[in-house]
Amino acid sequence: MSYKDTLDYLYTRLPMFSRIGAAAIKKDLHNTIAICDFLGNPEHKFKTIHVAGTNGKGSTSHMLAAIFQEAGYKTGLYTSPHLYDFRERIKINGEMCSKDFVVSFTNKMKPFIEKVEPSFFEITVGMAFDYFAEQKCDIAIIETGLGGRLDSTNIITPELSIITNIGWDHMALLGNSLEEIAAEKAGIIKAGIPVVISEAIPATKNIFTQTAATLNAPIYFAEELLLLNSFQNNWDTALFEFQQPLIHLLDAPLYQKSFTVECDLPGKYQYKNLKGVLVAVQILADMGWNFKASKVLKALLNIKKTTGLMGRWECIQQNPRVVLDVAHNEHGIHALLEQLETLSYHTLHIVTGMVKDKDIDAVLKLLPTNAKYYYTQSHIPRALAANELAIKGNALGLKGTYYEHVNTALDAAKKNANQQDLILVIGSVFLVAEVDRKN
Repeated sequence: MSYKDTLDYLYTRLPMFSRIGAAAIKKDLHNTIAICDFLGNPEHKFKTIHVAGTNGKGSTSHMLAAIFQEAGYKTGLYTSPHLYDFRERIKINGEMCSKDFVVSFTNKMKPFIEKVEPSFFEITVGMAFDYFAEQKCDIAIIETGLGGRLDSTNIITPELSIITNIGWDHMALLGNSLEEIAAEKAGIIKAGIPVVISEAIPATKNIFTQTAATLNAPIYFAEELLLLNSFQNNWDTALFEFQQPLIHLLDAPLYQKSFTVECDLPGKYQYKNLKGVLVAVQILADMGWNFKASKVLKALLNIKKTTGLMGRWECIQQNPRVVLDVAHNEHGIHALLEQLETLSYHTLHIVTGMVKDKDIDAVLKLLPTNAKYYYTQSHIPRALAANELAIKGNALGLKGTYYEHVNTALDAAKKNANQQDLILVIGSVFLVAEVDRKN
C-alpha cells in the first residue's frame, strides 16, 4: 500500500472516536495488551511519563518533551488527536515518524487487525510503542486519550504520572460527577510510582489521595509546592514568577525565594500546567534524570519550535490578529476568557464550531455577548451542524450567522475586522484542524 492507501485503510477500517464518538471506544485493555503481545511488548523497551487530565495534558506533554529533549535525551512523544498530519501523533525529538514506518507497521498488523478488529486509537498506541522501541528512545511522554483507567495507553509502568486537572467533559464515558471522572483519571496511578497533580479541588483531591494511598504511590499536589507570585502576558510569550516554599528549581540556590519562567505558550492558565511540570522535573531529577535549571528554562521558551505544538493560543496572522485555540469545554473556555482579560484589542470576532457530544449550551453561556459570531462546523460525523449551532448561539444573545466551512467563516471575519481587532477560532480540535494556514 502507498502511504495514502494506508491512511485510508486506517481511517475506514478502524472505528475512530473523533469521527463516530463513543461507539469507537473499547472499554477494556484486552486489545491493547494483545497488540503489544503481538509486537513483542515494545512498551517494556523504553521509559515513560504518563499524562492524563481533562484539559492541559497536551500542553503538559509537550512541555515535558521539550525539557527532556533540551537535556539531551532521545524523547518520544505520543499525543492525540492530530491536526494536519496523522504522524503528529508519534514524534521523536520533535520529528514525526516516517511515512514508510506507518506503511510497514500497518502491513505487518493487517492480519491482526482483520482478526481482532481493534479501534483506531488502540492501533495507534501500538504503533507509537513499536516506533519508540525500534528507535531506542530514552524516554517517551505518553498522553492518554480519554480517561485513564481503561485508556489504551494504560498498560505502561511509567517513571512518573501527571494528572493535570478534572473538568466536565466526556461525561457519558467517564461519569456524571467530578468524583467519578477523577476516579477514571486516577486509574493511571501505579503502585509505588510517584504522581503529580497539577490542579485539584477538594472533591477530586480526596479521590487522588485515597487512590495513591491504596497503591502506596507518592503523591504531590503542585499547588501546595509552588505559588504563582506574578504574571506578565503578551501575545507570544508569558512570564511567570513562582514562589518556592517547598521546592527550589533544580540546581538554583536554595536561598533564592522565587524564580521566573518565560514560556512560549502564552496564557495565564498555563501556570497550572507549569506547576505540575516543574514539580515533576524536580522529582525526576531526584530520581537521577539529568536536568539543569538553565536547560529547563530554555526548553520552556522554545516548546513550539522544539516539539511542533500547534493550536494552543496560536497566532497565525497579524492586523487583524487571528488566533487558533483548541478550547472546547467549560474548563477550556474559562481559561481562554481569563487570557482575553489580560490583552488589549478593539472588537472580538469568534469563529466557532462544536461537536454534538459536548455540553454545548454550557460552553455557549460562557462566551461574551459583545463579540461578533461566525458559526461553522468541522467535516466529521460528530460535528454539530453550523445552522443548529447558530440557532443555539443566537438564542443566548451571541449574535452571528453561519457558514458551511471554517475557512469561509474566517474569511468573513477578516473582512469585517479592522487591524486592531482580534479573531478567535475555537470550539473543537477538528475545527482548528481545517483552518487553511496559507490563506
